[in-house]
Parts: sequence; structure tokens; C-alpha cells
Amino acid sequence: MRQTRIGIIMHGVTGRMGMNQHLIRSVLAIREQGGVALSDGSRLMPDPIIVGRSAARVEALAQAHGITRWTTDLDAALANPDDTLFFDAASTRLRPELLRRAIDAGKHVYCEKPVSESLAEALEIAAYAKAKGVKNGIVHDKLDLPGLKKLRRLRDSGFFGRILSVRGEFGYWVFEGDWMAAQRPSWNYRKADGGGIISDMLCHWRYVLDNTIAPVTAVSCRGAVHIPERWDEEGRPYAADADDAAYATFELEGGIIAQLNSSWCVRVRRDDLVTFQVDGTHGSAVAGLHRCFSQHRVNTPKPVWNPDQPQKMNFFEDWEEVPDNTAFDNGFKVQWEDFLRHVAEDGPWQYSLLEGAKGVQLAELGHRSWQERRWVDVPALEI
Repeated sequence: MRQTRIGIIMHGVTGRMGMNQHLIRSVLAIREQGGVALSDGSRLMPDPIIVGRSAARVEALAQAHGITRWTTDLDAALANPDDTLFFDAASTRLRPELLRRAIDAGKHVYCEKPVSESLAEALEIAAYAKAKGVKNGIVHDKLDLPGLKKLRRLRDSGFFGRILSVRGEFGYWVFEGDWMAAQRPSWNYRKADGGGIISDMLCHWRYVLDNTIAPVTAVSCRGAVHIPERWDEEGRPYAADADDAAYATFELEGGIIAQLNSSWCVRVRRDDLVTFQVDGTHGSAVAGLHRCFSQHRVNTPKPVWNPDQPQKMNFFEDWEEVPDNTAFDNGFKVQWEDFLRHVAEDGPWQYSLLEGAKGVQLAELGHRSWQERRWVDVPALEI
């Protein structure tokens, strides 16, 4: 079977997300399966070069996974015409300039979210990529989670009837770092380093709601700094001044109301670290990362309010699990394969840098809503 090589410059993959989800479970997993199948029957084989600031860390990562190419010289990597795709999973603050350098070098670009810290920068880099004619994309990983794919399947089948509302709960307890090491990096909780759960999670909720339920048209958001002091990776106390919780309500097209709570200060008593409940006139569903449960109107119980008696109904028993019916692959890997097909043969791809800018837009409007204590409309974006 004929193979075609595609050289990928992978920047910022020594960090947890970049290493695990993008390098190991996506690009290297694609190599192990024999490449990406193209429409002409051939296979597209990714050939990564790892780029980072620390030679020791980059070399160790390359050796651990049998990667022969690595460097600390990004300019030299971008100058190599044999590598046509640039990927970035490093600092959000540096991302727009890195993408611009890659685009100037003639590379197609793919990156983690957020695409930038401001909407103006996000729109500028999206327009620049479009003007230069390079393929471009941003990670929308949650859309290929089995739970959300099942939820979308229910929507597309008409199961819900008219969708009325969405309730989402996301988060878990992130330890402060004093008596128990924190399980998230300290920069997440410092404004100066680009931290904050609004900037992080509203980018996700924009594409989840837009693509799984209906487009977002307005937002009301209240952020909070619940824990003002945390301890960093060296055990030193620091002022945690970035929002560690966000309580947001969204209006969607069709009059749908969505309420999503995001918090690093919540203890989990639900089916998963994130759950979405969708209620409609004909049925409801609750989805986590992998599983999804539904309840049709003909199977809906008829409880009666009686606070004087212990509740005898087990409401969990009245829900039916939506079956897998198909094999679900890693969501990051699925999107890597789709983007590689897009680069190689102009395969379908909708998650452009402009779509990434929509996430930044919602985060900015969420901050504005919090500051001004009011609802804010979400206007359409164009470049």
C-alpha cells in the first residue's frame, strides 16, 4: 500500500496535554495504526519533529517514544520545506505570534485552544491564515467524546422534540497545594499568567453548545475566586487571583436556556467530572464523557411532592442507557485524522481558527458580563 509522508512540527508537547493527548495518543497512535487512510486508498504517515526550549526534556521525550527528530531551534524547524504542518500546544500568550511565524513560513497550522488571550488577536490571526491560504484548525476535542456524540445523535434523531434547556456541571476539587499537591499547574490560578476558569472553559462551552445543541446568542456569567491562596509546585504560597469558578447562563437559538457551572472548588457527586442534561418536550438525556442515559416521555415517572415521607422512588432506575452501537476512538486522535485529511486532500473540516475565535469571544463576553453584572449578546463573527 502506497504511503505519503507528512512532516509535522510539534511545539509545546513536553507538557501533560501536548504529550499525552496530541503526541502519544494521537500522532504516534496514528503511526502505529499505519497512518491515515485517504480517499485514493493510500495512507498518510505523520513524521513528527518535537520542538521545545529544554534540550534535555525534548531529547528524553523523543528517546522514550522512538522519535528520531527533535530540536530546540524553532526557526530551523520552520525553515525545513519537508515539514508542512505546524502544531502548537504551549502558552496561549505566545500562540498568535508562533502561528504567524509558521504561516509566514508557509506551514499549515493546527493548535490547542484558546487561540489567543483576546478576541482581536484571535480574529487577526484567523484572517491572516485565510489571507495566506494555509489550512488552519483548532482543537475541539470534546465534540468527539462518546457521551457528547450520543447526545448529538439523540438531537439529530428528533428524540428531544423541542429542546427546552441544558444543565451542565463541570469540575472537581483541585487541592490547594499545602497539605496535598495540586493536580493542576499553579499558573491556572494567576491572572498575570493567563489563568482563570472563564477563559479556559467558556471556550469549550461555546463549541459544545454550538455543535451539540444550538448556537449561543447571549451570556450571563458570574465568576468567583473562592480560594485566594494556593501553593505552587515548589511548595511556596502565592495569591490565587484568577477566577476558579464560573456560573454561567446562556441563551441559545430557538429560545433554549443553558446553565453551566464550572468550578475547581467542587466535590463530585454525579456520574462524571462533566455532565450535561438536556430536557425537551419529548425526552431528556444526561451525558458524561463516555456514557449517556435517556428518558422518553412515555417512560417518564409521575412523582408527587410529599416532604413528609421519605422518597421511595429511585429516579436513576427510570433512565435507559444509550448504547455505543459503534467503536469510539480517542477524540483528539479523531480530530487529528480529520485535519490531516483536510491538509492532504482537502477533506471536510469546520473547526478553523475563526471557530476558535468564537470561543475567545464568549470568554471575553463572560468576563464583561461579570464586570458589568448584566446579560451580554453574542454577535456573529466574520473575517
